[in-house]
Amino acid sequence: MPRLKDFDDPSFDVLAARKFSRGDTLDPYPIIHAAHARGTVHPGGYRSLFDDKPDLYDLAGFTQWMVFGYDNVCRIGTDPETFGSHEVLKHLLAPTFGNSVSQMDAPDHTRFRRIFQKAFLPQTVAKWGQSFVDPVVNRLVDKFIHRGEAELVGEFTHLYPFQVIFSQLGLPEELCDTFHRLAEAQLLNAVGIPQGVEASTKLGEFFEELVAIRRAKPGEDIVSHLATVEADGERLPDDVLIGFLRQLVNAGGDTTYQGTSTLFSALLNNPDQLQAVRQDRTLVPKAIEEGLRWDGPIISGQRYVTRDVEIDGHLIPAGHVVRPVRGSANRDPSKFEDPDRFDIFRDHPVRPIPFGVGPHVCIGQHLAKLEMSRALNAILDRLPNLRLDPAYPPPHPVGYNGRVPDHIHVKFDAA
Repeated sequence: MPRLKDFDDPSFDVLAARKFSRGDTLDPYPIIHAAHARGTVHPGGYRSLFDDKPDLYDLAGFTQWMVFGYDNVCRIGTDPETFGSHEVLKHLLAPTFGNSVSQMDAPDHTRFRRIFQKAFLPQTVAKWGQSFVDPVVNRLVDKFIHRGEAELVGEFTHLYPFQVIFSQLGLPEELCDTFHRLAEAQLLNAVGIPQGVEASTKLGEFFEELVAIRRAKPGEDIVSHLATVEADGERLPDDVLIGFLRQLVNAGGDTTYQGTSTLFSALLNNPDQLQAVRQDRTLVPKAIEEGLRWDGPIISGQRYVTRDVEIDGHLIPAGHVVRPVRGSANRDPSKFEDPDRFDIFRDHPVRPIPFGVGPHVCIGQHLAKLEMSRALNAILDRLPNLRLDPAYPPPHPVGYNGRVPDHIHVKFDAA
């Protein structure tokens, strides 16, 4: 097994740095709604709604435009010829993930994504529930089930998605803590924290050796699968595979951690809906969909304008950057009635887009939903009479992007 190096500064607090990177906005949606009501296109980056600090694209010299509304966000996502990825995402992802498929445009994106998709087909992902997700979930619940109380973020939701991926990679347990810290830190370069690139470099070196080992002697793990999978007779080049693995351990862990934490906080703050899900597990998929719509992990994206384009009467020149505000799409009042209300019983006249839309839609969305489903069912099965602990403030997601509650204190009937 290759050596996985920890941070040069072993005291570096990843969690504190992540909290800094997401901001301390308690509820960005009134600000988003107010901007959307003034118009669907505004100059500036998404961060400018909340503070006056330059973001990564301001510092790179781009002119930015925020774009609001469900139809506009879908238009940007489904027109990659006009709204490209590489020229803008290379500033965010290349320093962190290297040659990542997410920052590619066609034809490379189409070519390599086809290979990755073979590893994440719904029927393939479905088999991972019992083999990878359940053992991790149950192991974590076992640690606090006897107490009758727990803090679900620190003891469960922040841990289980990263540990599921760790298990899928087939790595020894002694690497788990270092792996989690490095994986979670990788995008800190977006806010100028140097440990982001340090974490990515060390994971890249580790994965380079691991891919070579698994390619020579494949096992049942996901690295072996990706190192040997083919589409139309083509395998993944090492740099593309390593870029994907670095992104997988970051985005795959974070997205599910944030989505699960937010879902739990929403259900616990609406005990009638929690009770309905507890009694009727066919509501679990609806609860997950509504949680991801109501406050999904990623509120704003970014795309590069490849040619002059008009959006709702605003001419945006080629070379500028658009920031589709996905949070405004999923809470668009023209598409979702009373959009700020969390309601698992609502009928969605249009499909929420928490994982994006178009050719760059999140390739791991099926895994994220599977993990959230298994986690919610396990918590309801194993923690009877689950409820908020009245000794603590109710949980609420925090941040203007990458939102997640800091704590979820609960009580339940001890085993």
